[in-house]
Amino acid sequence: MKVLIVGSGGREHAIAASVAKSKEVDQIYCAPGNAGIGQIAECVPIGAMEFDKIVAFAKEKAVDLTIVGMDDPLVGGLIDQLEAAGLRAFGPRKNAAILEGSKAFSKDLMKKYHIPTAAYENFDNYEEALAYLEKAQFPIVLKADGLALGKGVLICNTLEEAKDGVKSIMLDKQFGSAGNRMVIEEFMVGREVSVLSFVDGKTIKTMTSAQDHKRAKDGDQGLNTGGMGTFSPSPFYTKEVDDFCKEHIYQATVDAMAAEGREFKGIIFFGLMLTDKGPKVLEYNARFGDPEAQVVLPRMKNDLIEVVNACIDGTLDQVDLQFEDNAAVCVVLASEGYPVSYEKGFLIEGLDAFQDKEGYYVFHAGTKQTEAGIVTNGGRVLGVTAKGADLKEARDNAYKATEWISFENKYMRSDIGKAIDEAKEN
Repeated sequence: MKVLIVGSGGREHAIAASVAKSKEVDQIYCAPGNAGIGQIAECVPIGAMEFDKIVAFAKEKAVDLTIVGMDDPLVGGLIDQLEAAGLRAFGPRKNAAILEGSKAFSKDLMKKYHIPTAAYENFDNYEEALAYLEKAQFPIVLKADGLALGKGVLICNTLEEAKDGVKSIMLDKQFGSAGNRMVIEEFMVGREVSVLSFVDGKTIKTMTSAQDHKRAKDGDQGLNTGGMGTFSPSPFYTKEVDDFCKEHIYQATVDAMAAEGREFKGIIFFGLMLTDKGPKVLEYNARFGDPEAQVVLPRMKNDLIEVVNACIDGTLDQVDLQFEDNAAVCVVLASEGYPVSYEKGFLIEGLDAFQDKEGYYVFHAGTKQTEAGIVTNGGRVLGVTAKGADLKEARDNAYKATEWISFENKYMRSDIGKAIDEAKEN
């Protein structure tokens, strides 16, 4: 079969690598892709938001299945357009992708259906948001309502900080139109855990847990990024936590969306906070996480295409979803200066070191193929992933593998997975 993947980052490279292992697939396309994806798929110069071109290409090439990896095209309704053209596609339709597309919608959904989350209020009026802050407890969390590349969240410790934050979101439009509306919510304390899941509209099957590192610098300092690294599984995601979430969060979310007439088929990403009052939902995403996909998919035993087809056909209850009994760690190699400003176009050396090395992966995020070779072409450049028997071994392997790659202005955090050591001490 022929498969088209929509996107250009490390997540899409991880998806493509899994799709390439499927016995059912003999041709992969990616729009627009990157240099790494280009080694296992045919990249086509079509942007992820060029819906008409994507539909026309899928029809012209008789694509059997389109997998949409990115949030923007999902929230924009690409799945709807593909299906309207009689094409098979994986991902939530526009009316379901709102679960990620509007934080205000998702918070209201959780309140209505009693799904545990932080206390909050929604605002589309600047003055009303400021007035609310005068009575609030600090620290407090400000969230732009719409999509903001994973960066639309501000944690404010003082009233003055929070007022500045509201101004930057609602008036200065730091996150563009995503800040036309905003959520102000209580600051939760605890361990963060990410759990991805496959959903077929009624049945949900969760994948292995993971934990992302959003801040740019060691010790969770610096600005929010799209993610500087991750590990899987999380030692903090216990059976007790899993049992609670299955009862109060996972199936409840799928049922709530169905009850609202927004049947969800695709991936739901649950961002959880393990508080002293139990697990609560921090956020939902309507697609694989990035870089969570880079540690979760390499550990999945199932044929990804078979699981995707079961989601589309509503037969996920017949799938026995299985993951390897090991661990994986991903360290992101970024361009110095990310997420603010950085140079690109630097030659990347050492990529060949990953060939034929079992348990080691290099997923391209911001790369480009040139006559001189593969060069940097973004803030997050590569995701270096390694597996190990346990988290410590996987972490050691991942950091060892980062030394195989060099490019000018290479930057990475040195403490990805440090929480693993803390877990063992407690």
